[in-house]
Amino acid sequence: MSAVSNTIVTIGRRKTAVARVRLVPGTGKITINKREFEDYFKTDSLQRVATAPLTTVDAKDSYDFSILANGGGPHGQAGAVALGIARALQKLNAELRSPLKKAGHLKRDPRSRERKKSGQPGARKRFQFSKR
Repeated sequence: MSAVSNTIVTIGRRKTAVARVRLVPGTGKITINKREFEDYFKTDSLQRVATAPLTTVDAKDSYDFSILANGGGPHGQAGAVALGIARALQKLNAELRSPLKKAGHLKRDPRSRERKKSGQPGARKRFQFSKR
């Protein structure tokens, strides 16, 4: 039962992606959808985005993360993972709130795709106007 009490569960969202983050004190191992972190986020930029809150508070090797990510694409999922990790760190230690907030990790990015409107080829684009 002690392992359950040490576990912190949070949710991060970005665009249409949702990441459920489970934090446990450990050695810095991160698994996403039962895959290794480097195997899931293949590019360095996505890995940096996802682990940005950990580098902000210098906690890369202190905690293990088990993450379930679904919806959206790789960039949205990386942003959702970052928000979930930041919220988990804040829940674990309230003193980490100010550095995480100052770095902008606790703000949910509200930008999402605008829906396509009827009578148009896209959200904003119009069909070509013909006078005659």
